[in-house]
This record gives sequence, structure tokens and C-alpha cells, in this order.
Amino acid sequence: MSLVSRSSARRRTAIAALGAAFSLALTACGSPASHDSSMPGRDKPSSLASKAPGAHHDDSAMPGMTMNTGDGLVTKKDGYTLAAKAATLPAGKATAYRFAITGPDTEPVTDFAVEQTKRLHFYAIRSDLTGFQHVHPTMADDGTWTAGLAALRPGSWRLFAQFTPRTGAGKGQDFVLSRTVTVPGPAATTVLPKASTTTTADGYTVTVRGELMAGMAHPLTVTVSKDGKPVTDLQPYLGTYAHLTAFHEGDQAFAHLHPENKVTGRHGGPRLSFHAELAKSGNWRLFLQFRTAGTLHTAALTLRVS
Repeated sequence: MSLVSRSSARRRTAIAALGAAFSLALTACGSPASHDSSMPGRDKPSSLASKAPGAHHDDSAMPGMTMNTGDGLVTKKDGYTLAAKAATLPAGKATAYRFAITGPDTEPVTDFAVEQTKRLHFYAIRSDLTGFQHVHPTMADDGTWTAGLAALRPGSWRLFAQFTPRTGAGKGQDFVLSRTVTVPGPAATTVLPKASTTTTADGYTVTVRGELMAGMAHPLTVTVSKDGKPVTDLQPYLGTYAHLTAFHEGDQAFAHLHPENKVTGRHGGPRLSFHAELAKSGNWRLFLQFRTAGTLHTAALTLRVS
């Protein structure tokens, strides 16, 4: 090979090597893994931020995220059944409703976790969202529950059982199951009161604040007053200072609004905070239960959810 040819070959090899090095440099600069998020003027990639030590990764627990908690409009879920024989209940007199919670093995469940001081919460609501009752049944050794209900007006009623198995396939899972019963007799329908942020009960004024959207978790604040003065003598009831339940107009979908105020003494109020997540838009009938001087009060109002 001539001297010129050898010189040309060396030049071509050097150029090729230089080009390869330059290409590798560009690739390194363009790689996301090479970005230094600590450098001034650079945004930290969200994927790296979410993996930072101590970061919370459960989006379902973040405020404003949708969480499917169920609406209670089923008799059976995940193998658990609200089993009862009675399809009708008498009108105008107190009555006992007997039922059982059966598990995936079809046997009555007898081991329940305590939730807000009770092993099972039981609710009765008429189809027009009147006649609300919240009672705590007693359970026999064989798993049969007996709920003592006050007199019921004629019409269609839905009965809810709220519970958490302490053992078995559904251990630690919250359930709300329901059945409907008929109370014979003339069943006049009561028109649902218009949406309002204020209502009265037994001389107490209850005011609700919160902009709620269907399927979203939002804070809800309840304030209790009497004769224009803040009420600060709310007594503990079911492990908190108030209990709040809601039912949806039209289908009676159920929601339990969880209290955020911890009991810190013998008296509380006037401001109470709740974690509200109502699955459907439309009108909801809210029932707030609170105790003063040993007396339980129930305030009801209609809340519009967008």
C-alpha cells in the first residue's frame, strides 16, 4: 500500500472513531437516567419523586380520589349474605326483626369486629327516606340477630346491616348488606324536603358545610348550636361526638360518613369534621345523631351532591 493510501486510511479511521465518541456523548446526554434532578433549573421527574424514601404510593387513600365502598343495595357480597325469613313486618307497633349473617360456607357468622363500639349496626329507612332508625341488635349463640324496631309506617322499607367479620375469608373487610320488607297498609309518600345546609332538631340548629361531588372524597363540617350559641357539651356517642349516615333519593343507596374528631374528653363540639364520599349525584338525606345531657337527638337534612 502506498504512503498516500496509508495516510488516507488513518484519517478515515480517526474520523470514524471521533464520530462514534460524539454519538455516545449525545446518547448519554439524552438518557433520562443521566438527568441530575438536583441541578438548578431542572424539574425532578415525577417517577423519581414518587419513589423517594418515605413517599406514599397508595393513591386510593389520597383525598379526592375515587374509592369504591359499595352502596349497600345488595343482599349478598363476596359470599356473605344477610339471611332473613320475614318479607313483611306489622304496621304501627314495635316489632322484632330476626336475621343472620352467613359466610361463604353458608353457616352463620358469629365473630365480628367492634366498629364504633358495636359489632353490628342496623338501619331501617322507608323508600321516601323517612322513618330512619339506627339500632344495635343482639346476637344469640347460634348467630341469630334480633333487631328491635320502633313502629313502622305502611310502605316499602329497606333494612341495612353494617359489619366487619373478625375471622374467615372476609376478615377485616367492611360489609353493608340490605333486604327490603313490606309494611302492609295505605302507604302515602312524603315529599323529600328541599336541599338545605341548615336544619333544627329538639331546639338545636345543625349547619353543614362542604362542596361534595359524586365519587370524590371531600371534607364535610357540621356545626351544632342552640339559641344562637355554640354547643360545647356534646357527649360521646358510639366512640365519637356524632354519628352521620346518608341515603340516596330514589334507590336508598347507603353511605356512612366517617367522623374525624377523636373523643378527647367528656364533652365536644361545636364543630365536627367528617370524611364524606357519596358515590352518586343527586339528593342525599343526611341523619346526624348526637347526645347531650344523656338524650340522643337526630337531625335530618337534604344535601345536594353534584
